[in-house]
Amino acid sequence: MIRGVVSITDWEWFRYLSSCQGLDEVNFWRPRDLDRPKIEPGTPFIFKLRKNRGDRIVGYGVYARHSVLPAWLAWDAFGVANGASTFEAMRVQLEHLRRDASALQSAGDYSIGCVMLSAPVFLPEERWIAPPDDWAPNIVQGKGYDLTRGEGKRIWEQLLAASPVEQASGAASSVQEPLPLMYGEPRLVAPRLGQGTFRVAVADAYQRACAVTGEHSLPVLEAAHIRAFSAHGPHEVSNGLLLRTDIHRLFDRGYVTVDPDELRFVVSPRLREDYANGRTYYALAGSPLVLPPDE
Repeated sequence: MIRGVVSITDWEWFRYLSSCQGLDEVNFWRPRDLDRPKIEPGTPFIFKLRKNRGDRIVGYGVYARHSVLPAWLAWDAFGVANGASTFEAMRVQLEHLRRDASALQSAGDYSIGCVMLSAPVFLPEERWIAPPDDWAPNIVQGKGYDLTRGEGKRIWEQLLAASPVEQASGAASSVQEPLPLMYGEPRLVAPRLGQGTFRVAVADAYQRACAVTGEHSLPVLEAAHIRAFSAHGPHEVSNGLLLRTDIHRLFDRGYVTVDPDELRFVVSPRLREDYANGRTYYALAGSPLVLPPDE
């Protein structure tokens, strides 16, 4: 059995993102819902418009992870993949959905639930799909379906058929992994993380603290690739370090690094040679990393 979730989707969010090209991830944010969905990574997350906007299935993505983020960090991580052209436009949407403008008067500490989705697909209107026959009018958020039978199967098959070929095949491979018959049914697989989801996943893994200094101030923390993305390092938590901004820049330029055996911070003599300084960083040399609790 492959489970999927049909979720009520904001019209403005869908309308904006359906006009964008080449998105590999989107942030399906929920301004009031801070609880993690009880679904596994790899679960199809299907978009359904409200009745007053057509009451149709209009696209889908693959669930990657959930986190509760300050609104400013959601914008920093995902930008227009939040479904708005600017942070100010996103804030207007938040205020409209919350009907509580006072919560957004300060510039950053309002938290929103973020459902991060990979491989998003947005259907043109002529390909929109009828909603499930058993959809109750009192559903305000979403409903789970078995995508291998009944209405769930019908919706999933029609979604894949209505999607561009390359997107349909990519979504299908992101959702399930075929196994030999002796091992049973296909199973969910973890989807590839986009850059924004990678940033959030690394921050959460390190409990939002710099791996070198223990600094917790989120605005100055960044997710660094251990093996550079430009050198084919993957967007995976195991390839990530959460670092203070200045240390991240030095790390990317080779002035500091991490001893992979001792898991300690290392500072190159080049820092002193090139800039006749670096006292702040040499004081940290040899210090053990602050590692994620989940090895």
